Amino acid sequence: MAFNYDEYLRINKMPTLWCWGCGDGVILKAFIRAVDKLGINKDDLCVVSGIGCSGRFSSYLDTNTVHTTHGRTIAYATGIKLANPDKHVVCVAGDGDALAIGGNHTIHGCRRNIDITLILVNNFIYGLTNSQTSPTTPRGFWSVTMKQGNIDPTFNGCKLAEAAGASFVAREKVSEPKKMEKVIAAALQHKGFSFVEILSNCHINLGRKNKMADAMENLAWIDSITVSKKKYDAMSEEERVNLLPTGILKQDTEAEEYCDMYGKLKEVYQGKREKFTPADFKKVI
Repeated sequence: MAFNYDEYLRINKMPTLWCWGCGDGVILKAFIRAVDKLGINKDDLCVVSGIGCSGRFSSYLDTNTVHTTHGRTIAYATGIKLANPDKHVVCVAGDGDALAIGGNHTIHGCRRNIDITLILVNNFIYGLTNSQTSPTTPRGFWSVTMKQGNIDPTFNGCKLAEAAGASFVAREKVSEPKKMEKVIAAALQHKGFSFVEILSNCHINLGRKNKMADAMENLAWIDSITVSKKKYDAMSEEERVNLLPTGILKQDTEAEEYCDMYGKLKEVYQGKREKFTPADFKKVI
């Protein structure tokens, strides 16, 4: 029997406004399947999205949702999580939203290790606003802001998240929807900041201007620059050049989570007010 997505969607918003063949729809379906598999109650889930093609996630999902300003998904989600530490809080943001204007918030979400899942949809371009260079646009690629080819160095989002302190870091691609579903489910179960980068196609505003005119050509290119973590780990440094590993890249189950620390601090502080001392703080940290 086919999976019924209707329970999790705002049917009155269908069909989606995404371009034909866009990977966002594949990611949306994988996310819904992961939520269903884990038995997460929709009332216990909040999805926060920003501006960009991926920002429409919050419009289509029939759960608690917040559609925020550009680059501020994690800032909003942090407040939501601190006020509701027992709920699942998920951010969905694009590479421009989370690594450019919102890069600072991403870094500090990782640093705090707050229990939020960030699904970063990386299509290597500013898709919604017609092809400007993003922090992940490959060097040499055409964009409307670099018509002679991109000369900017590119961010490796997963390495950035690891270095900043995220306790769960993973990468998958839309051509492997089952693997993507499993990674998203693992991220939702992990306690701490979960950074999940999904490599997705934008054949309209990246592909057709860089000799990948349809979705399958764009996906074939993504397949050509990725390799499983197991294979990647067995490669030499020279073989790894220009390749991105997929799968769960880091999972630290011992790292302290921000809401837990905040709760402990609040307990110690209760009743002390002005008498709260550094010695009291040491009881928490």
